[in-house]
Amino acid sequence: MAELRVDVTVPLRSFELRVALDVAAGTVAIVGPSGAGKSTLLRAVAGLVPARGRVEVNGRDWSPLPPERRSVGFVFQDYALFPHLTVRGNVAFGGPPGDLLERLGIAHLAGARPRELSGGERQRVALARALAREPEVLLLDEPLAALDPHTRDTIRAELRTTLRELGLPTVVVTHDFVDAAALAERVGVLVEGRLVQIGHPDELIAAPVSPFVARFAGGNVLHGYARRADTLTAIELDDRTVILSTDGAAGEVAAVVYPWDVTLASAVPSDSAQNHVRSAVSSVVPVANRVRVTVGPVTAEITAESASRLAIREGDVLVATWKATATRLVSLS
Repeated sequence: MAELRVDVTVPLRSFELRVALDVAAGTVAIVGPSGAGKSTLLRAVAGLVPARGRVEVNGRDWSPLPPERRSVGFVFQDYALFPHLTVRGNVAFGGPPGDLLERLGIAHLAGARPRELSGGERQRVALARALAREPEVLLLDEPLAALDPHTRDTIRAELRTTLRELGLPTVVVTHDFVDAAALAERVGVLVEGRLVQIGHPDELIAAPVSPFVARFAGGNVLHGYARRADTLTAIELDDRTVILSTDGAAGEVAAVVYPWDVTLASAVPSDSAQNHVRSAVSSVVPVANRVRVTVGPVTAEITAESASRLAIREGDVLVATWKATATRLVSLS
């Protein structure tokens, strides 16, 4: 089985990037804010920046090798296509195109120049060029960042299928947790040069190690003080609202609730959910076929149909509701 093992240190302006990471055949996504060291990690693997430590592929030490002797396929954030070359010429720069143009659906564009291509088409060309090297390791730097939302959904699905078919050790870096969760079997969160948590996307959502990880995974993070209340934990939020959780905790905590666990109504519903926040709507943002609605400190993600039925507008007073089982507690210590 192909395997990439990385244990590198790279001095950066404000901190050191220090990452130890094993990637077997499959995809690991590294997410984090801008400036966390994500792109530097890829460049260290490719040999494009000086790094202390070791990069090992299939038992061979790549650390002494210059970039041109490392069997890496690299898809850059801006795709870095040569404007004077055709699609076929760009792919051939990496190596013999073979059937890559057909496999990636760009054979009909073989004679076109990059300026004539859409964002999704440029992304496919960049990937084909990376694969033309027949690499042992594939590195992708923000591969979906340059795409509009509609194209992004389509290309994300195509890229996910392609990466699974290739079965190469692959590292994708992105600032978008949705992209990471869709593309990778494991997701690592990088903060100021350190991997603070790595695991299956569901693990990061269910058990974030910090409020930062929870927020990065899309959660609402509400700060409060926890105390036991019979079989549940009561959390008094900063605005004196009290919510309940089935998690056990005491003292200062971050209460995490994910937007898809929150429902909205014009009045408190008569169901089993025990958490209710009544407040004015501060934002209504359509996202694909969903709508993200912020009510007080909580953002809910509901269907466009539900949003239309409620006729939601900014300034409306609504009740955001969720179950105690959907409130995850994260210690602040």
